[in-house]
Amino acid sequence: MQIKRIIGTDTSSQAVNTGLLILRVGAGLSVFLKHGVEKLTGYSTMVQHFPDPIHIGSHASLAYALVADGICSLLVLLGLMTRPAAFLGLINLLTAFFLVHHAAFYRRDGGAELVLAYITIYTALIITGPGRLSLDRWLSTRVVEKSATGANENRTKVHAG
Repeated sequence: MQIKRIIGTDTSSQAVNTGLLILRVGAGLSVFLKHGVEKLTGYSTMVQHFPDPIHIGSHASLAYALVADGICSLLVLLGLMTRPAAFLGLINLLTAFFLVHHAAFYRRDGGAELVLAYITIYTALIITGPGRLSLDRWLSTRVVEKSATGANENRTKVHAG
């Protein structure tokens, strides 16, 4: 194996897109399985003791967290509406990190380092987008193909008419 390959930075499209896929699937699946399923299946019992860090009521706070953890995490995983989904998830994560965990990174009970890791991943996905290995990419190529086909048909009709 070449030294350049070991220590070099491969920014080829394939490597970057595979990395983005791994980040999306790993973070989205982890958030959904740990927090989304918990909120989807235990909403009625959680609402009684759920924190209200921004003073909108525990029901509204839990509903937003349910959307962020239960729906947006799956959208991130699939790479569907990735940037808006990651943004909504990021708002929820920032609220949890600063207002619920009080940015307590160095606590004996684990603190909020996992929340900070999710914040980092979601921020990166907002900046980079989902990559080529996503439903966003697949849908955008289909829309472009259809609009190009429609434009060609319109040009043919104009020239023929």
